[in-house]
Amino acid sequence: MTSLAIIGAQWGDEGKGKITDLLGQKADYVVRFQGGNNAGHTIIVGEKKIVLHQIPSGILHKNCTSVIAHGVVFEPEAFMEELKKVSEDIEVNPDRLKISLHATIITRYHKLLDSIREGATNNKIGTTGKGIGPAYEDKIGRRAIKMKDLFNKEVLTRKLKIALEEKEHLFKNLYKVDYPTIEEEVERLFEFGQVLFPYVDDTFSLIDKATQSGKKVLFEGAQGILLDIDYGSYPYVTSSSTGAAGIYTGAGVTNGVVGEKLGIVKAYTTRVGEGPMPTEIAEEIGDRIQQIGAEFGATTGRRRRCGWLDLPILKYSVKASSLTSIALTKVDVLSGLEELKVCYAYEVDGREYDCAYPGLDLSQAKPLYKSLKPFKDDFQAKGKYAEELEDYIKLIEENLGIPVGIVAFGPERSQIHFRKDYF
Repeated sequence: MTSLAIIGAQWGDEGKGKITDLLGQKADYVVRFQGGNNAGHTIIVGEKKIVLHQIPSGILHKNCTSVIAHGVVFEPEAFMEELKKVSEDIEVNPDRLKISLHATIITRYHKLLDSIREGATNNKIGTTGKGIGPAYEDKIGRRAIKMKDLFNKEVLTRKLKIALEEKEHLFKNLYKVDYPTIEEEVERLFEFGQVLFPYVDDTFSLIDKATQSGKKVLFEGAQGILLDIDYGSYPYVTSSSTGAAGIYTGAGVTNGVVGEKLGIVKAYTTRVGEGPMPTEIAEEIGDRIQQIGAEFGATTGRRRRCGWLDLPILKYSVKASSLTSIALTKVDVLSGLEELKVCYAYEVDGREYDCAYPGLDLSQAKPLYKSLKPFKDDFQAKGKYAEELEDYIKLIEENLGIPVGIVAFGPERSQIHFRKDYF
């Protein structure tokens, strides 16, 4: 196997960053293929806590080249701040970090529009306000600013005028807010272009040559499948393809094959922002899981809603992204609880469903639970767990039809056990 995808199998926040970081030790390339700085991947190395937003999680390994592919929406100012922060811990140079010529640029107009919309509507989506959605809108509307445009003032000016035409009407007449002039935004983006130029590359051909020569390529998803623009719980989703399909549209796999699609699954369920969540726990134990698991967003700081593990949701995620194995994270959070439940099916209109197909209205789904014997484990015996935890893992495998290949019981690299070989 020379290619591996890391895919979030829930509503994000599953622990993709630490798994990517660990497997990145064996990879030649780690490729981000979608999303933007709305991602927040936290990696713990010793006493150091590193939070990555746009830079791929393989950056901490000197043997690995990190690639921001063309499916990403790129915020130059936030990137430069992140690069400065990361460079305090590890040397980063243009040979180890590549940005696609064709990545879509997030402008200040996108961020302004995003924050105004979320604040002005009664139908909140739960956006991070970082301009992600409006940037993808411009991409689909064929008026986006691309990375390569930042190197030519004339092209940048012409394209920004086109991109601003509609937004200017909204800023002036509907929202009545101040906004940067074209000249100010051109100067700002052009200056970033001069600094970023050494990092910019044709990442499609880079990935193609790596694939053809047998290099190990790891594709890193930024959000979970249930936030996918097509496969997620619409409209409470992000603006890109977060599952395996996004690899083909957002990076390119020229041999058409991703050898392993590893779904990252938190041992319970969390969700940030709005939208239905069938297994959300209203009782005190939900608050306890939230506190033990420190369930606050790495990007926004928002409190995550917590619930029991939702197998119908996971079964759908496996099908929607052709997942081949599971990494089960934050297992330690459940250790020592007085009760332990798993949702094995929903009841909707008197009928039972064991897969959360998109035809189901999740807001009307009544979760059906199986109670399991709680486990207590200090995880000191590597790869050997309490019998009750093994039962928990077995139940997941039997319901999803794929193996749990990794078990993570803490944020450190040493707190991750492999039950299956990758790369």
